[in-house]
Amino acid sequence: MEFRSLGEGGNRLTASVVGLGCNNFGRRLRERESPAVIHAALDAGITLFDTAESYGGGKSETFIGNALGPRRRDVLIATKFGWSGGASRRKVAKAVEGSLKRLRTDVIDLYQIHRPDPSTPIEETLEALDALVRQGKVRFVGCSNFSGGQIARARAVSEAHGRCAFVTAQNPWSLLERGIEDDVVPACADAGVGILPYYPLANGLLTGKYRRGAEWPKGTRLSAGFVPEARWRAVERLERFAAARGRSLLELAVSWLARQPGIFSVIAGATSAGQVERNVQAAGWALGAAELAEIDRLT
Repeated sequence: MEFRSLGEGGNRLTASVVGLGCNNFGRRLRERESPAVIHAALDAGITLFDTAESYGGGKSETFIGNALGPRRRDVLIATKFGWSGGASRRKVAKAVEGSLKRLRTDVIDLYQIHRPDPSTPIEETLEALDALVRQGKVRFVGCSNFSGGQIARARAVSEAHGRCAFVTAQNPWSLLERGIEDDVVPACADAGVGILPYYPLANGLLTGKYRRGAEWPKGTRLSAGFVPEARWRAVERLERFAAARGRSLLELAVSWLARQPGIFSVIAGATSAGQVERNVQAAGWALGAAELAEIDRLT
């Protein structure tokens, strides 16, 4: 497993290049099923667990806290607040206490605002987060679903007021969803922010288990969805590219992301130990410059 770091000196955030997205816990997975996935991730070398107070109505955090036990010290826990509750000073202070309790920990390694809160000035949110860092309840802070302009604005506020600054940004990014490359990626590079891409497998379309015209597996994210013709063509081009090199579509999807500029860790969800293992193994393809250029042409 490859590891990457953010920060300087002794104050650094280090994580495996493949992280575990925990949005399935409390939704598609019950508590008795979650430990197998969590322990498979630990055994495979994954050290980043990404969750949120909103996942499963708080159950995701609870399942993680209960399953980790003494192995809490081996992982970086990233959680998020504010999906529906906003990011005011009062709401941040309340949300962190709930997450700490459910996760059964004294400190959250990476605390992220889940999405922008237009009703709360970013100055107020950053002041509240800065207080949590000074109190020792949070080590680092990040954002999710922010635009490039919002990331730049937050960095300017942090610098102007001496507040803690976002060290990560979490946005959807995959071979089929590349919109952040025009906006968020440059802003993160300018601000020194690491990127945590989510939905790296495009809701499963890049796993290789879906075929045009075939019956899709029941209970999956795409089982009741519609895939546009142009997206099918892109998937099939990418699959042929990977197959010509003796690789799978899954390997291409994860390895391509892992080699994009600014990536800190690729957040990949899983509902079984086998999926965890396949996600980790998929990051091992060292794509060359010519291959990356060809992928750009294909997508």
